[in-house]
Amino acid sequence: MQLSTTAAIVTGGASGLGEATARHFAENGAQVTILDRDAERGPQVAAEIGGHFAQTDVTDEASVAAAIAHATEKMGKITATVNCAGIAYGIKTVGKEGPHPLDAFQRTIDINLVGTFNVSRLAAVEMANNQPEPDGARGVIINTASIAAFDGQKGQAAYSASKGGVVGMTLPMARDLASTGIRVMTIAPGIFMTPMLAGLPEEVQQQLAADVPNPARLGDPREYGRLAGFIVEMGYLNGEVIRLDGALRMR
Repeated sequence: MQLSTTAAIVTGGASGLGEATARHFAENGAQVTILDRDAERGPQVAAEIGGHFAQTDVTDEASVAAAIAHATEKMGKITATVNCAGIAYGIKTVGKEGPHPLDAFQRTIDINLVGTFNVSRLAAVEMANNQPEPDGARGVIINTASIAAFDGQKGQAAYSASKGGVVGMTLPMARDLASTGIRVMTIAPGIFMTPMLAGLPEEVQQQLAADVPNPARLGDPREYGRLAGFIVEMGYLNGEVIRLDGALRMR
């Protein structure tokens, strides 16, 4: 597969890692449809990259099915799916105000894990209809976990559980979809300069960056996009999780 002939859907493509991925793909000739809840920022980014937009709730089956149908109509096919939509809470299991709110835990799982699987399974149905390339490839799914899946910090029980689930389903999904020619990969980013982190004081940003061994800085979302592009083109990568974290191990 080549980026120049890729037709991709990117969830969470209106900001952060998703936006960087959408822009990188488009800059390298790919067709891109952004799936996002943000009906203001999403169309703006799509217009800037010459792509398409579908307002989408990744946890809703009908919403995702409609978005995939829209993307297929606009691009003619879907050959890559990049799942970047996600949320994070910082809440301890038991804090000063009592136990971790169950609805916050459930919402995190629903968006980060269930939403990722929902988009992946429905996109895979569409990709399975593609004409195979000479090596049998029909598509690739790239999901987003986090290094919190492996060494989550305090207050990250919900987030770590959701991202651990994404890691855990990588290999089984790759095996499930092997016969259809669809690969499944996961990227586990470290601390990246996303809109959430950009809103923190400069001093806090510097402290976070100092914890990264090498290079001692926050990750650039464009680096995530470049790795996603590499995965699309490197057809022998399948069923694996790649940490993108500057050797950071959280404690």
